[in-house]
Amino acid sequence: NGQARLTEDGRYGVKMLHVQFDAGVSQPFVELSSRVSTRNRATDWSHKTTVAAAASEDAASLRFWTQPTRLLPTDGIVRETARKATQGARTDVQKAQAIYDWVVANTYREPKVRGCGEGDIKTMLETGNLGGKCADLNAIFVGLCRAAGLPARDVYGIRLAPSAFGYKELSGNPSSLKGAQHCRAEVHLAGHGWVAMDPADVAKVMRLETPEWVKTTQHPVVAPVNQRLFGGWEGNWLAWNMGHDLKLPGSAGPELGFLMYPMAETGGERVDPYAPDDFKYQITATEIKA
Repeated sequence: NGQARLTEDGRYGVKMLHVQFDAGVSQPFVELSSRVSTRNRATDWSHKTTVAAAASEDAASLRFWTQPTRLLPTDGIVRETARKATQGARTDVQKAQAIYDWVVANTYREPKVRGCGEGDIKTMLETGNLGGKCADLNAIFVGLCRAAGLPARDVYGIRLAPSAFGYKELSGNPSSLKGAQHCRAEVHLAGHGWVAMDPADVAKVMRLETPEWVKTTQHPVVAPVNQRLFGGWEGNWLAWNMGHDLKLPGSAGPELGFLMYPMAETGGERVDPYAPDDFKYQITATEIKA
């Protein structure tokens, strides 16, 4: 019951539905429906892309995904950490594997963090407080990859359905997806192109899937997901965007580090998207079978 328009940010191609309401509207609401097709992703490490496929990403496009952002610097402690993590690694795949292993070994899922985290990797590395959620842990992976010269990007989205992989913590409940937001990552590797990654979900399984906090990837519950999420994503998930440092249209508030939750402002002030008593929304999903 407002004035709606589709827009995007102009830098990352982040698409948004922007709605404004007249001051006299006592109960403003928005309903947005999307129809999507999902797919699993898994990298065949024995197979390399053709020259033509590799050329689909030009050098300028790849350089774009190595640039620092406000929350993803690539100098200082980030570069030093990347250098140490990739010591001895020579190929792109070896560097990505070393960074992935470093993130899984040194960071951890912290359930007390609000939402999906802030993604302030410099502060996390400087303080040594490496606990967080997906937008923190996968941001560290992306930042370290960029600092090591590998094009990488965060991909912000939401889980839509239960996990066929068998992990309750990697599932979405289609009847109520509020809080199912999840950030994943991609890295561009020579010979393979854009490759799916998700070390944050390994950390989530380690911390929450079993009654005890598992602290080794050799554990039988953790080993399969640790292997599969290096180069793969389960397709029970929808990707929304890959943007950083976003200025919302018509907003009086500060830039967003990323956009993964509905946002609202009233009276010139931004409503806390994590406060259910202040900002009410619901997300549901229904499977349409062919």
